[in-house]
Amino acid sequence: MENFIKNYIQETSSALEHVDYESIAKAINIIQSVYERDGNIYIFGNGGSLALATHWVSDFNKTVFSHNLDKHTKRFRAIRLPSTEEELSAWANDIGYDMVFAGPLQNYLQERDCIIAISSSGNSANIIKAVQLANKCKVPVIGLSGFDGGKLKELSSVNILVKTEKGKYGIVEGSHAVILHLITDYFQGYFDNLVDKK
Repeated sequence: MENFIKNYIQETSSALEHVDYESIAKAINIIQSVYERDGNIYIFGNGGSLALATHWVSDFNKTVFSHNLDKHTKRFRAIRLPSTEEELSAWANDIGYDMVFAGPLQNYLQERDCIIAISSSGNSANIIKAVQLANKCKVPVIGLSGFDGGKLKELSSVNILVKTEKGKYGIVEGSHAVILHLITDYFQGYFDNLVDKK
């Protein structure tokens, strides 16, 4: 049992160590640009990736400015799509599951926005449809993928790849969670520092 635990932790650590730091930096720059032009960040994924998207929205919207709420009237607007389970089931039932992200996105998306698409395989049809819509609208796409990156790697403006053997969902999703926390922590520190300098 101890060997299993050790190997799992080492495999996760190795996957994170091989993530391209420059890709994360580029993703942070895209998010910063969206803030500056007063846009929205739309984030989505399937299954565990949808849970990551929901978790990140709750953290990001609350945490980034939490030390200085009275100092920042302008905030980030991170929105998980679909925004409710009712909306998800309506699109899936009435139109098709491949439209559960692209459908709602069509209602909101503007050029000043960006999207964060999370897919371990990088090949989920509903993710790819939403990314193609964003590309058509000239909206930057931050992709978080695993395995070999799939189609998402090719279609993203910047792709943060957690490269693993196919099927290593736990390693990929756990690593994506760390990366999303990193982004939140970066911006909290960035805006804390701005306040300190004033």
